[in-house]
Amino acid sequence: MTRFLAAEIDTQALGAALAGGLRPGMMIYLEGDLGAGKTTLVRGALRALGVTERVKSPTFSLLELYTISSLYLYHFDFYRFSHSDEWADAGFREYFNRESVCLVEWPEKAGGQLPAPDVRIELKVDGSGRSVTISAHTEAGKDCLERLQH
Repeated sequence: MTRFLAAEIDTQALGAALAGGLRPGMMIYLEGDLGAGKTTLVRGALRALGVTERVKSPTFSLLELYTISSLYLYHFDFYRFSHSDEWADAGFREYFNRESVCLVEWPEKAGGQLPAPDVRIELKVDGSGRSVTISAHTEAGKDCLERLQH
């Protein structure tokens, strides 16, 4: 699935639509250059799930945790990793489980050590907007993508 997002509000709206398909155990990869809109998309999802606190990029903290009702949502940003071993050394493996939703920015920096994604979202700067390509890689991902298309 591909879309053009003309403005920041469109990226947040896509995140809000994504929120409706999130289920415990899902892994969402968010890919794109700096400033492509990955955190903006996550912010839209979190707002739709009822988070009212400030949603910030976990670039420096590496992880932001949000507990939403019974959903444990972890927002990771591995941009600062220089070696793939840093993911395992940071002790993040335990967060990737059947009860958690993991939204991962810069998954490639974990050097293939992450579980396979259910959904992969690639954002690219496209003029003054963004182009987004979303692909599903599991049955849960296909269900999530189907919800986005309606």
